[in-house]
Amino acid sequence: MTQIGPFPAVPEIGILAYPGAHEAAMLGMTDLFTIAGRFSKMGAAGHVKIHRWLLSDDGRVIRDGDAANSVPPDILVIPGRLSGPLTSREAAPFRSWLRDLHRNGTTLASSCAGSFVIAEAGLLDGRPASTHWADADEFRQRFDKVDLKIDEIIVEDGSIITAGGLMAWTDLGMRLCERVFGTTVMMQTSRFMLIDTAGREQRNYKSFFPKLDHGDEAILIVQKLLGEAEGEAINIREMSRHARLEERTFLRRFKSATGLRPTEYLQNLRIEKAKEMLKLSRRTVEQVAWSVGYRDLAAFRRLFRRETGMSPAEFRRRF
Repeated sequence: MTQIGPFPAVPEIGILAYPGAHEAAMLGMTDLFTIAGRFSKMGAAGHVKIHRWLLSDDGRVIRDGDAANSVPPDILVIPGRLSGPLTSREAAPFRSWLRDLHRNGTTLASSCAGSFVIAEAGLLDGRPASTHWADADEFRQRFDKVDLKIDEIIVEDGSIITAGGLMAWTDLGMRLCERVFGTTVMMQTSRFMLIDTAGREQRNYKSFFPKLDHGDEAILIVQKLLGEAEGEAINIREMSRHARLEERTFLRRFKSATGLRPTEYLQNLRIEKAKEMLKLSRRTVEQVAWSVGYRDLAAFRRLFRRETGMSPAEFRRRF
């Protein structure tokens, strides 16, 4: 694991409070570091300073609204927001400021779609990163130079740390807490806040939502066919026949419309149906596999683990 820091005994934690930023993440991260600071005070470490960084009327990013006292933070946390990732225009005021901070030693840490802000500054080019699984397609389209690790909740790469979904600020907070205060304080903080520090993966939680707004009616016909198939075997020839397209044309248009090859799309549909059955029915794993079109139970188990990070039985127990 790549180490970050070292940090001073009294670290300065900044939180970027851009318009619409996830308030629960900002307040929660503040509480987390406050609690960790109290535990660290009992040992050898010191307190922790926490400040919000705001965009001023004249376009500058300043600490707590005080331009005269904007000492750069040791760590800057960038939360996501409920309305979705910042656009390029919205992120523009932060680009050069983030580059300057990072160049001068500030560790940048994002949760959820906060990684879009870091990526807009060009700081994730050629580096691994994570973001909310629901924003993965948009992230790839906007930042094709970033190595997106969408299955992972936390991705560390030196002085940049990115976390996945909306509540992944808790995972990020624990990781930062450990780096700043050490494992003992991190564990004390996690127990106090009832945060599970066991390793999680974002793929445990993601769902498949087919793209249906692409406007290609021939492909929509096939998507409807696949959605109603109930485990039936449907090959490419049959799909292209329903679309009334030549096979090569069908394959090209399907990938263009949905972002997936037909076999990948069907696989995602089947795994999503299997997850629903495991959560809501008493069917055995073998019955579930047969219901969604898999006759080889071992192959189904391997595929399910690859897509969700868990075996079917583990998935049922958790969800």
